[in-house]
Amino acid sequence: MYLPPGFDRHSTLTSLGRMVYHTATGEPWLTPASNSDSNNLPTLVFLHGFGGGSSSYEWSKVYPAFAADYRILAPDLIGWGQSEHPERNYQVEDYITTIIEFIEKTCSEPVPVVASSLTAAFTIRAAIKRPDLFKSLILTTPAGLSDFGENYSRSIFAQIVSTPILDKLLYSAGVATSGGIRNFLENRQFARPERVYQEIVDAYLESATQPNAEYAALSFVRGDLCFDLSLYVTQLTTPTAIIWGQKSQFTGPEIGKRLAKLNPQAIQYFQQLDDVGLTPQLELPSVTIGLIRQFLKLLSSDR
Repeated sequence: MYLPPGFDRHSTLTSLGRMVYHTATGEPWLTPASNSDSNNLPTLVFLHGFGGGSSSYEWSKVYPAFAADYRILAPDLIGWGQSEHPERNYQVEDYITTIIEFIEKTCSEPVPVVASSLTAAFTIRAAIKRPDLFKSLILTTPAGLSDFGENYSRSIFAQIVSTPILDKLLYSAGVATSGGIRNFLENRQFARPERVYQEIVDAYLESATQPNAEYAALSFVRGDLCFDLSLYVTQLTTPTAIIWGQKSQFTGPEIGKRLAKLNPQAIQYFQQLDDVGLTPQLELPSVTIGLIRQFLKLLSSDR
């Protein structure tokens, strides 16, 4: 699995298994002169979204830009990447719980969290449940995928994937292959297919072919993890900024704007990015870095 220079893997135990996370442990971020001060850095957490082969790699072009100023934590969520893959049908509460547990075990004070897509929606619910753990939220395309009464699980594709035996066959033959991943990235996840390069495909493929990787992925595709975020977002009190790719095929920016309008006290900033799809952190990492840096300052000054 790809690791930026100076980063290494650590792990912590959650109620569903061991969660692996990436953090800076060496040069150029931690030098002999700076190592004594490294424990005094504020923590910044990056949480990846869901899809065939998702992992913390999704943020690996972004989080090193903050490693000189923050203690970076970028985990693979349970069922994804290098973390444990329990054989289970995953539910929404599984991820809300393990996000909370991860922060409890690795952070000693409220932290800013950067999160993506469905995981960003889980993070909103985690912040509602445990606001004491969260300093601010910076979210890319946060959506429950069944927002404002839409029911993703009734879609034809979700119904097909809900068929026993056929579901794992579709995963192994259509999702967990280099061609399947590239096709999805180029045609569904990215606004511009030329922005997909081989390293991204390889990183997604390595995650997608881990033992038991199909359990979390199929729970997602079946719609087991989807919910209506509009029913919860009004309860959010953590200062929040949202970044939304204008060409996100799964949930367009109009949904994001409707969600933001439900709670302008908490959701203080909404930035649409034109000609960008679901994951601006992979398509336009430098722009995403700039926006995160800006929102960290703005959300901190607003408290």
